[in-house]
This record gives sequence, structure tokens and C-alpha cells, in this order.
Amino acid sequence: MTSFCSDNHKSAQQPALIDDFHRNIDYVRLAVTADCNLRCSYCMREEHEEHSSRADLLTTEEIHTIIKVVAEQGITKLRLTGGEPLLQRDIVEIVRRAKKLPNIQTVNLTTNGLLLSQLLQQLIDAGLDSINISIDTLRRDRYKTITRRDAFERAKANLMMLLERKSLPVKLNMVVIKRINSDELEDFVALTHDYPLTVRFIELQPFDDNQIWRTGQFLGADKIQEILTEAYPEMLVLKSSATQNFTFSLPNHQGQVAIIPAYTRNFCHDCNKIRITSSGKIISCLYGKEGIELLPLLRSGASNEAIAALFRKAVALKPENGKHAASNGVRTSMSEIGG
Repeated sequence: MTSFCSDNHKSAQQPALIDDFHRNIDYVRLAVTADCNLRCSYCMREEHEEHSSRADLLTTEEIHTIIKVVAEQGITKLRLTGGEPLLQRDIVEIVRRAKKLPNIQTVNLTTNGLLLSQLLQQLIDAGLDSINISIDTLRRDRYKTITRRDAFERAKANLMMLLERKSLPVKLNMVVIKRINSDELEDFVALTHDYPLTVRFIELQPFDDNQIWRTGQFLGADKIQEILTEAYPEMLVLKSSATQNFTFSLPNHQGQVAIIPAYTRNFCHDCNKIRITSSGKIISCLYGKEGIELLPLLRSGASNEAIAALFRKAVALKPENGKHAASNGVRTSMSEIGG
């Protein structure tokens, strides 16, 4: 919430999570499940290990406890991820309870959209602030190739439902893969004519279960920008954000387009986030292989202050430049940490 009272409550009572390099950590990405109903080729193998037991995953109440504790430590922005977060049966209640916390200003969600028709209105009623929907192609055959599932019609229908309703701000994430979907950039840009969404072209990252990263299918942000500049000489360049290197709109278009240089550009100096996995690990740096185990503390009857101290420890361990500090042993799949 962004009211004057909420801001006063935050500044008067909430400590800030500041790392050793004076970065204010106010953003948490929380994976509420490890399950996914797709098997995107750049994310996980078809045979990706499934959890045989739910005992090693966060329960709904543990998720609520985590959100409450981080809110009390100055976290204002929460993004719910997965796996596919809409597979979490209590996702609506998680959003509702998070939105009631005075320090949480925004609760956002990243989804592949397959279950949106069942849950969208409930999520809106619970107070969800925005949705990032991940769809990497607008062609059925390619969708099946990329995701290994024949679910394109449902994904497309739910995307259009979301756009037509105009109930929430929408960002559409497309991971650009050379020779797979890189000839569809203009098709995605066309969506911004009629709808006030932000289409975001995202670089492939080397966290893909070692499947396609080394096959020459990476297309860098500079090349994406070159393609767009040539296709749209009339584009209006907008002020970019910390993560969006190139943002533009077109005359008479309702939406805008952005490029996310997820691999070629180093965002470490602006990093304001920590990640929490569905198995209860605090990940303070995307490029770090290890995390801090939170689950044992949650299940030991520890106080909220003890849990908060673990988050402060994680923030203190954030490297100044994780990308440069990373060894060859970085994680192999973004699904391990919820994106």
C-alpha cells in the first residue's frame, strides 16, 4: 500500500536491510512452489527432478511467516514466482494476507498464464498489483517446441483475456532465442498497438540445465535493439529503468517495449533484491550457488527476530559484484530459485 500512513508506519517502525555496499534491499522474489506445468527448453529438462515429498518444501503458513518477517525488515515489494505460482493451491490467500501487511506496498506475480482464467478475478479481489506473463512465441507449433506442452491455445486465450480486461498492469516476458523465435519480435511489438502492456524482450541466461546455452542460440540485447531500431525508425525512446536497457513506444500505440539485457549487462551495482526458494533457502545473489537454509529455523520454533537475523546475515553476504565473483559452478536452472 502506498498511502501516507503506510509510509509513516514504514519509516517509523521498520528497520532497513542495507548490505555492506550501501544498497537498500527492499525487494523479495519468493518461489511459492517448485512445480511447473511446462518444461521450457531454456529452463529445465523434461526429466527435471520432481519433489517426491512435500515435507522439504515451504508450507503455506511458513510462507506467511516469511512474508511477515521480511515486511518487518523493510521489504516493500514482493514478487511471487515458482515453478508456476498458480499451481500453489493457496496462492490467492498468500496474496490477500501479504497485502494486509502495512509495509508491503506491492505484491506482483510472474506466471505462464495457463491457469489465469480460473484465478484472475480472485487474485484481483485479493489485491494483486500486477502480473508478468511469460509467453515466448505467438505460434502454436513453436510454443510446443519451446515448452514441450501443447497448451498454446489456452495460453493465448488467457493472455488475451488479461489484456482485454485491463484490470491489472501487464508485462509480457519473451525470452529471445536465435533461430527459434527471434523472427517474432515485430509480432510481439504489434500487441502494444491496442493494449497498454509492456512487452519485454529478455536475453537468454546460462541457467538452463545445460541444454541450449552453448548451442549458439543466444541473441544479445545490442542485436535485439538493432533489429528493433531498423524495423521502427519512428520509435520514441523512453527513459529506461535500472533493469531495462532500452525502452521505447511507437506513435499511436498504447503500450511500450523494453529490452532486458539479463546476461550481457551487469546489474549488480543496483541490486536491491533477495530470493527465497520453495525449499526455504535465502539466495542473496543470483550468481551464487549456495544459499542460507531457512527451513530448519522455521521448523524449530524460532522467534521472528531469530528468523529476521538470518535475513540480515544473508544480506550481509551479498557480494558487491556477484557476476564477476561467480565461478563455473553457478546453478544450472532458473527453476531452482524461482526466476
